Amino acid sequence: MGVWGPSGSAVGDGAAKHDPGQARSGSLPTWPNRARNVRWKRRRLAIGNWPRLGTVSPLVNFRLRLILPWAFALVFALTRWPGLLPPNFSAAYALVFCAGALLPGRLGWALPFGAMLVTDLVLNLYYRISGGWDVFTGTGLLFLAMNYLGYAALFGLGRAFGLKARFLTLLGGGLLGAVLFYLVTNTAAWLFNPFRNPEYTRDLFGWIVALTKGTGGYPQTWEFFRNTLLSGGLFTALFAGSWKLTSAESPSEKGEESEPAEEPQGEARSEKRGTRSGWILG
Repeated sequence: MGVWGPSGSAVGDGAAKHDPGQARSGSLPTWPNRARNVRWKRRRLAIGNWPRLGTVSPLVNFRLRLILPWAFALVFALTRWPGLLPPNFSAAYALVFCAGALLPGRLGWALPFGAMLVTDLVLNLYYRISGGWDVFTGTGLLFLAMNYLGYAALFGLGRAFGLKARFLTLLGGGLLGAVLFYLVTNTAAWLFNPFRNPEYTRDLFGWIVALTKGTGGYPQTWEFFRNTLLSGGLFTALFAGSWKLTSAESPSEKGEESEPAEEPQGEARSEKRGTRSGWILG
């Protein structure tokens, strides 16, 4: 054991390992913070508020956080499979909103918009080969641009909510985002009328028709709105819920954070005595 005097001179073996400046400030340069280490060893992240489901370690939680965004994108891609789900029943609205709210930096916008761009190209090629539809026209691209305008509004709404928003707040935001997407895209379809639909007259009546009935030969637009709202709420609950579950702390962990772990009495008394006298044990 070595000792540091008030003047910073080393006495005894092993004293050269210590920093006199740290010693004079009253810290313990070589002793680990035992209370913090004990809390870290006991740290576990509960799966929600249900302790029966068990706990996951911080490392597992970190790995889940790395996988979840790509799992969200995979779920979105599967929901775009032709004929798999009803029209406008898609995970796109929830993906863009949750990415804006939960994913920071470039990943927040690159992941959802990249996934949409890739799936749009694949779907357009599929429709062109299987149905003979020439979707790569000015009208088709204008229609896609209106959809991306709605997605941009959804992303901005997610950014406004932010990562610290609670689950129910995010769920309400997802529903609000679905309504916003419906209003933006249908208003743009009425305003620009890329397919020259005669029902979309340039007046209030034509706008109401675009929001409620749509064009002849297709399902009414309020049915599309119903599917948009249901899918927005469902997939927002799935994405935001899984994200929040991987970050939830168990009640026992919160108690440990508020109550520091006990240290051996002998070491605590030595630290206290050394600090008062200006002598720090090494």
